[in-house]
Amino acid sequence: MEILSLLFGVIGNVISVLMFLSPAGTFWRIVKHGCTEDFESIPYVCTLLSAALWTYYGIIKPGAFPVATVNGFGILVEIVYVTLFLIYAPPKMRAKTWILLGLLDVGFLAAAILVTRLALQGQVRIDATGFICAGLNIVMYGSPLAAMKTVVITKSVEFMPFLLSFFLFLNGGIWTLFAILTGSKWGWIFTWNCTASPLCDLQECQAFQDRF
Repeated sequence: MEILSLLFGVIGNVISVLMFLSPAGTFWRIVKHGCTEDFESIPYVCTLLSAALWTYYGIIKPGAFPVATVNGFGILVEIVYVTLFLIYAPPKMRAKTWILLGLLDVGFLAAAILVTRLALQGQVRIDATGFICAGLNIVMYGSPLAAMKTVVITKSVEFMPFLLSFFLFLNGGIWTLFAILTGSKWGWIFTWNCTASPLCDLQECQAFQDRF
């Protein structure tokens, strides 16, 4: 069982890396066209926040260093994405993205770290951080739905991040299996993946419906 858990953990980390890299095609298009068009910044802002807090969780939880490393990589990738979005977004979308960055990736992140560091200790701090991370992952998994309005209006999934939704779905599935195999030790992973996977299912169904 330990070998199987290790295998799923390695696969999970690989899929997590692919998940972070999956929007690369979208940003290549943005750079090539010199405009963000109708793409939304919310998925990347939310993923940056989630990766940052999971990195913090991996640092404070004993034995969770792989969580910190893979999400640390995610932070670097998402910073590149958000920076490119800010460079190429029109003024209104750029202002919206700056507001989201300030509220979520600076304000909320700083508040979460300060409260857990100053007010909590030991296992309580770890559990509280895990709870926050679980909630943020649900937000991250559902964030591509921000493009749903555009999908409905245009009757096209052109501006829906399909690959991101796909790899979020795979990521949720593999980490759910990992949590089941390892038991309650990784209960937070099981909780947020079971809750968030249906959001990915909705995105995939919408994409397939419009494509086929």
